Amino acid sequence: MKKILFLFVLCVSLMQVACADSEKAIGLTDLPQQAQTFVKQYFADAKVGYYQKERDGLTVTYKVVFLNGDKLEFNKKGEWIDVDCKTLSVPEDIVPQEIRNFVESSYPGTKVLHIEKGKRSYEVKLSNGMELKFDLKFNVMDLEHDRD
Repeated sequence: MKKILFLFVLCVSLMQVACADSEKAIGLTDLPQQAQTFVKQYFADAKVGYYQKERDGLTVTYKVVFLNGDKLEFNKKGEWIDVDCKTLSVPEDIVPQEIRNFVESSYPGTKVLHIEKGKRSYEVKLSNGMELKFDLKFNVMDLEHDRD
């Protein structure tokens, strides 16, 4: 019985190691070219804390974390999928025009602090605590106020 239990624990442990997410520190030149261009264009003056490549099964993503707390995430092609700004707002040119128009008309004077592009939607967080969700045609799907 002890041998069976030991073998079971060993098998489970080996499966966890085999399926574990892989994170690896990389340099700027290890990012896909499109991601390198994005970083240089929109965050040229920001000091980088680290670059990271993550593998989760078949999915590969790249992260750039700046010393001021801002974070970028890219897919394997180098397309941005997440821009999170802690100190400044997300650069305007990153935010689709339809979303900028909605924010400017509905919440004048607020800034976009976070934008995430998913397979079916955009999620946006504003400086006034509002969280907005848009479909890919830029129709508003959800509005919430973050009370944290």
